[in-house]
Amino acid sequence: MGKKATVIKGDGIGPEVVDSMIKVLQECNTQTEIILTDAGSEQWQKNGEKDPTYIPEQTMKLLESTNACFKGPTTTIPKPGAPRSVAVTLRQKFELYSNIRPIKTYKRVTPNHDLDFVCFREATEGLYTGIEVQLTDDAAIAIRKITRPGCRRFINSAMSWAKNYDMKKFVAITKRNILKVTDGIFWDEVCSAGSKIPGLDVQEIYIDNMMQQLVVNPSQFNGAVLASTNLFMDIVSELASGIIGSIGLVYSSNMGDNYAMFEAAHGSAPSFKGLNKVNPTAAVLSGAWMAEYLGERHIKDAVFAATDQVINEGKYVTFDIGGTATTQQMTDEICKIAKTKLRK
Repeated sequence: MGKKATVIKGDGIGPEVVDSMIKVLQECNTQTEIILTDAGSEQWQKNGEKDPTYIPEQTMKLLESTNACFKGPTTTIPKPGAPRSVAVTLRQKFELYSNIRPIKTYKRVTPNHDLDFVCFREATEGLYTGIEVQLTDDAAIAIRKITRPGCRRFINSAMSWAKNYDMKKFVAITKRNILKVTDGIFWDEVCSAGSKIPGLDVQEIYIDNMMQQLVVNPSQFNGAVLASTNLFMDIVSELASGIIGSIGLVYSSNMGDNYAMFEAAHGSAPSFKGLNKVNPTAAVLSGAWMAEYLGERHIKDAVFAATDQVINEGKYVTFDIGGTATTQQMTDEICKIAKTKLRK
């Protein structure tokens, strides 16, 4: 029986980059059935802001009935009382505890950097649990929830990646000198899991030093898995995205034991909506990764190789990486080259 994937079109530029992703998969003859649906703030506002969530009930039912999902960029309205983000809701609902962002440079875009490492972010706990308490009119607290089982399953998945891809370095990012109890649990689990993998160099770096090191000498992390709690790795992976030239290049997945959600690392960029000028790379590569997850590794390999070629040739690339191509033109070029690679 064929696999099924729910695809959320999203807000802002979401529908455009989702169209690119679907086009590439279909041109590569994917056998996955793609089911389009809505979630996000635009449909929530259109429906009168009545729902307590950005995800309509019928969308949630669809998500529950398919093998994986792709989330187009969505907008989260930053005001008290508005729903929590689509990504956070789905990570917690499906226990997608590992948010994974591979960081890899393209020679033409960043000739001064040659980077290749992966960021693992715990995605169901930490400050993103959204537990906040208003103590008085002038004071509020946010709770950073860290559990041993939550850390254990996350660190085991990050260590498995290191093992599977023969990566020899594992860098845990904490602030254990200040957050002695919560980051203490996290570090305990890193040490415990790391001791079972012979030859793995396990290091700890505090978050403030980590940011400096990433700016001053990012290549020291090549061949490493970087792993941290929710907020810290959100920040680290965002900076890493900037170093490779554009967040429009960064693809990601959210993995659990029985389900996965794939998404571009960038946001919905509403000011670019409908202009046909944003970079489709992150969405296209995330979609190709979804194809691999659903059993079509040959599609992932062809799309990754084609995208690499298009970006390094530089003839059909978008403005953020030094070109003048439209979203559509870059997508078409990736399709054309991916199809020739599949025929070989």
